Amino acid sequence: MGDAIRQSGIPRNEVFLTTKILSASGSPEMTYQKCLNSIKLIDEGENGYVDLFLIHSASPGPAKRKEMWGALERLYEEGRAKAIGVSNFGVGHVEEMKGWAKVWPPHVNQLELHPWSQQRTIVSYCRAHSIIIEAYSPLVRNQKSHNTTLVSLAQKYSKTPSQILIRWSLQHGWVPLPKSDTKSRIEENSDVFGWELESEDMHVLDDLDEGQEGAIVQAVKND
Repeated sequence: MGDAIRQSGIPRNEVFLTTKILSASGSPEMTYQKCLNSIKLIDEGENGYVDLFLIHSASPGPAKRKEMWGALERLYEEGRAKAIGVSNFGVGHVEEMKGWAKVWPPHVNQLELHPWSQQRTIVSYCRAHSIIIEAYSPLVRNQKSHNTTLVSLAQKYSKTPSQILIRWSLQHGWVPLPKSDTKSRIEENSDVFGWELESEDMHVLDDLDEGQEGAIVQAVKND
């Protein structure tokens, strides 16, 4: 990713870069160095930074979550990470952080969110604590592109099913993270402004929620 940014010629301050740590390294210092090395690969130089550094998952356990968060806090204090957050953290995981975090609440929680998996408990919690919600898999990996409700709305608005899903996410106040390797689809997925889904159509999509069963990657545990 770092090479691609450097070769693009786009000024660094015009690109928002996010990276994650998947696991702790066994000590606070080793975990910090691991994260710092990750930043150096992305943005070389003494003042290199990432815009957002996340803990990938809550699954490593309490002690390792604390170790990883401590490393991110240090990077944040040094300006090497402009914001720090978590991914796939439920209510209990974020509450746990109060006991030892210097930076709380986390700036971001990245969650699987789409009409079939709306994770309303953790979403409400994040809103109450001003935690920015990033929605990954907002297009459900194209698994619902032929859903009759979605197709009907796409036809109504003369948009693609993907654009409907992204727009739905935006109107919920989330930051959707659609993925594509195809230039035309990337451009299409960004054409989601200047129009809105009507309130009744938002409710139609809201009613598709299947709870934990609707997740294709992970629904968080909130206890």
